[in-house]
Amino acid sequence: MSSFGRPFSSFFRWLSSTVASSWTIFRILYSRLTGLMAGSEKMILNKAAGADEESSRKHRPAEVVASDMQRFMLSLKGSFMQEDGRGVDYAAIKASSEFAEFKEKCTELRGVDLTSLDESDKMAFFLNVYNALTLHGLANLDQLPSSVLEVQDFWSKTCYDIGGHNYSLDDIEHGILRGNRPHPSRKQPCFAPDDPRLTHTVETVDARIHFALVCGAKSCPPINVYSAKNLNFGLAAAARNFCDGEIRVEDKTVRFCAPVEFGRGVKFCCGTARWP
Repeated sequence: MSSFGRPFSSFFRWLSSTVASSWTIFRILYSRLTGLMAGSEKMILNKAAGADEESSRKHRPAEVVASDMQRFMLSLKGSFMQEDGRGVDYAAIKASSEFAEFKEKCTELRGVDLTSLDESDKMAFFLNVYNALTLHGLANLDQLPSSVLEVQDFWSKTCYDIGGHNYSLDDIEHGILRGNRPHPSRKQPCFAPDDPRLTHTVETVDARIHFALVCGAKSCPPINVYSAKNLNFGLAAAARNFCDGEIRVEDKTVRFCAPVEFGRGVKFCCGTARWP
């Protein structure tokens, strides 16, 4: 499929929004229908170390902490790839000394200050944190299932403490990056009007985030380390990579198939759409 030029055409933006929404709704509705969205206790993966150690730690800027975590997790992922080059040996990651070091880095999130982040910094920060949290959550499991969809409440209970407030994967995606839009399986916004996390939601929602968020499937996009400077380029590349691999356009008919694959399990969200 030929590459789309820069800047993106209105067609490509429409296509990005259509496919991203379909893929996201499929994943969430599947979880809802199989009972995976029921409430359960939050699993905070960056619980505080000793009180003395945490109080003496110098807090770095939020965006530096998040990008550092993401780079470290990318290094871990690359070091523990399976022989087929597609999967990750999460059991080996969990047992490694490098993972213990990564978990230590994650505790820095507890003390970060988000109030200084502008819109681009905020989006880059939460993209990096979301992807690190997903991989952290998978590595933290006692037993890896054939599909991440089999992990009860994975997106609603897997959390980091960020600046003194708990954020699950759902909170980050729907509450922050989607501008506090309702979860597709619910009617109410993610955050209530009095929720202190509401002050950190993005003002302008970019549909391309769905091409950058990692859900734990083999088919998920390559992980990038985002910053305010490379945000637009990184999101454009993520969208283009997905569309080049999964989209076909024939006589104004868009055919797409978004595979959600993890281990031995494969789920597909397929469809067609007409370009006006």
